[in-house]
Amino acid sequence: MANTDVVEKQPLTEDYLKKMDAYWRATNYLGAAQLYLLDNPLLREPLTMEHVKKKIVGHWGTVPGQNFIYVHLNRVIKKYDQDMILISGPGHGGNFFVANTYLEGTYSEVYPNISEDMDGLKKLCKQFSFPGGISSHVAPETPGSINEGGELGYSLAHSFGAVFDNPDLVVSCIVGDGEAETGPLATSWQCNKFLNPKTDGAVLPILHMNGYKISNPTVLSRIPHDELEHFFDGCGWKPYFVEGSEPMDMHKKMAEALDAAMDDIKAIQKDARENGNTKRPKWPMIVLRTPKGWTGPKVVDGNQIEDSFRAHQVPIMMDKPEHLDMLKEWLMSYHPEELFDENGKLIPELKALAPTGDKRIGSNPHANGGKLLRDLRLPDFREYGIDVPKPGAVEAQDMIELGGFVRDIFKLNEEERNFRIFGPDETMSNRLGKVFEVTNRDWNGEKLDTDEFLAQDGRVMDSMLSEHMCEGWLEGYLLTGRHGFFASYEAFIRVVDSMCAQHAKWLKVCNQLPWRQSIASLNLILSSNVWQQDHNGFTHQDPGFLDHIANKKSDVVRLYLPPDTNCLLSCFDHCIRSRDYVNVLVTSKHPRQQWLTMEQAVKHCTQGIGIWEWASNDQGQEPDLVMACCGDTPTLETLAAVTILRKAIPDIKIRVINVVDLMKLEPNTKHPHGLTDAEYDALFTKDKPIIFAFHGYHTLIHELTYRRTNRNIHVYGYQEEGTITTPFDMRVQNEIDRFNLVKNAISVLPQLGNTGAYLIQQMNDKLVEHKQYIHEYGIDLPEVRDWKWDL
Repeated sequence: MANTDVVEKQPLTEDYLKKMDAYWRATNYLGAAQLYLLDNPLLREPLTMEHVKKKIVGHWGTVPGQNFIYVHLNRVIKKYDQDMILISGPGHGGNFFVANTYLEGTYSEVYPNISEDMDGLKKLCKQFSFPGGISSHVAPETPGSINEGGELGYSLAHSFGAVFDNPDLVVSCIVGDGEAETGPLATSWQCNKFLNPKTDGAVLPILHMNGYKISNPTVLSRIPHDELEHFFDGCGWKPYFVEGSEPMDMHKKMAEALDAAMDDIKAIQKDARENGNTKRPKWPMIVLRTPKGWTGPKVVDGNQIEDSFRAHQVPIMMDKPEHLDMLKEWLMSYHPEELFDENGKLIPELKALAPTGDKRIGSNPHANGGKLLRDLRLPDFREYGIDVPKPGAVEAQDMIELGGFVRDIFKLNEEERNFRIFGPDETMSNRLGKVFEVTNRDWNGEKLDTDEFLAQDGRVMDSMLSEHMCEGWLEGYLLTGRHGFFASYEAFIRVVDSMCAQHAKWLKVCNQLPWRQSIASLNLILSSNVWQQDHNGFTHQDPGFLDHIANKKSDVVRLYLPPDTNCLLSCFDHCIRSRDYVNVLVTSKHPRQQWLTMEQAVKHCTQGIGIWEWASNDQGQEPDLVMACCGDTPTLETLAAVTILRKAIPDIKIRVINVVDLMKLEPNTKHPHGLTDAEYDALFTKDKPIIFAFHGYHTLIHELTYRRTNRNIHVYGYQEEGTITTPFDMRVQNEIDRFNLVKNAISVLPQLGNTGAYLIQQMNDKLVEHKQYIHEYGIDLPEVRDWKWDL
């Protein structure tokens, strides 16, 4: 980043600290004014109820402490000429971030309508938590932010993701003491074991201890000091404590603590980069203990406000006449007449305390990662394909072949260092082991001779058994302008349902903000899927992530279920190149028959859905039956059912349709990938029976297709049945196996009359034979294990 600031040389004199305190008063004033004021933003007129919002919605308790931190980080940025962004974890209290970016000038540059004058101040205040305005929490609309404040727990994970491969960046992360009680945040203290001081940047956590949540005290605020210090020391941190409430004393202590922490960071990085010291250091952190609602109203209606849980949201509700005078007294306690000039602009001597240009927290390019994004160098995915002389002639493991493609992405981007894999201890299990031919797992802890593929500069982030951390790291990595993907067991991607939903919401909003630059898509590969859990069983069976993501905004989400290796390679290549999406790929990792040549796969995946002519026999005429499938296992069983039907009743005309892009099933009016009604009818017909074998819950297909003309659709998918059993028995228990599909196909063809009765009986016999065989031998019938496509 260009050096746009002269390094701050001014010592911490009393005069300088007083200026910082004045700047802090300005931020606190704007934080409170955004909560309450519709007009008269600097109280230049007598305050009346007409100037106050009719409904006051927002948070105050965390705001003054976070303002305090922001003001001090401005000084640090200037003193150390530091490339720094700020992540706010406490959740609501977005008025603090807006106030600070406004005072530094970034907000008005991004939103010229919110100008640095009286008119702009009026709009700034009115818009906050107001219809047609902005939300009450730190959000995508907030310049400088990459962490959504609507849900707690992910701030540190995002922070570490942001500094991986960013050696010059420091992320200051404010952790709320309420947020610290969430599972993801509690785990995040271990992230320091994955930070490489030579090639990564640094994270400076600032635990903001104001003592209370919405209604209760926080756990960490009510334990002894030595216990808290030992906790962080035991997690590998070097904590600095800044505690108190007297402003000038706190300014001095905070400045000294930040200087000590920054000096620690610089020393650690210098030792690693110049002396080659690879020993894991103890990184610094700060514990800032202040009153909740600091500097706000002390008592309202006989109740203590400051330093109590009552300061959490709105400290004065404005439902009594005397509250107007209390509000005025509170706002005037910041002495806005000393801070803003006659035009409503921050006075120059205070403005000079903020950094300038891209060094400002609100305008740092790392918080608008698309500005830094560079395309990956990608090999030709076609070179990693399987030679398929005819459908089903060869077997391969889809994820193993994908691993070769991913391995070479690492090789081609070795110098750029802008690509990583994320996943909780599952890279080998998900058959991506080829990547270890060129890189290792990131690990900065103790290593033993018996360990495998651990290295300080490893680029595979799977050494921590936490879906939350892997997802959070990846999001932080993407949001700061890099590329990657998350590979997970299908059932346990559900652990991060909410995180993925929040990211999808973030992208949806960013797509509406012209100043937010495009970032690489969030790519999720779900393997070890529901249909083969030989030794894991019922607990590892949950395809519901598809339902969860399908409900998100259609301009953001994409769902792909490639049926074989060549299709997976084509889909992955598309996803890793894409921008601003949440892409979900559901894949197989087990040996599977391969259906399409690479040329066929590219055409099929480009269209997302299509008739497999080689499996169909309705060419040139209306089909009697449409057999549709989506997913690797449903595809296999559908093709096996088709062979049974066509051999037993050759007069039946069957059309086989395979779906790769699940959102093709929705109308084009609902999803940009959706088929028009005419296109859908051309494939599925307007009235012929459809037997649809689906990877997940059958209700999702009904939801996607309920607007279509053809209502004669019968969907079979996962029914929450099955435990430790054979692969084929899993399909039988959920009725997507070939024998049940044949029975169901015959049942929807009334023109067969009684001619299908004998075939139904044969299928019932096979189902009995299957159960007897697996209970005796523990494996599937030979005719199932050895089945090949032979039409």
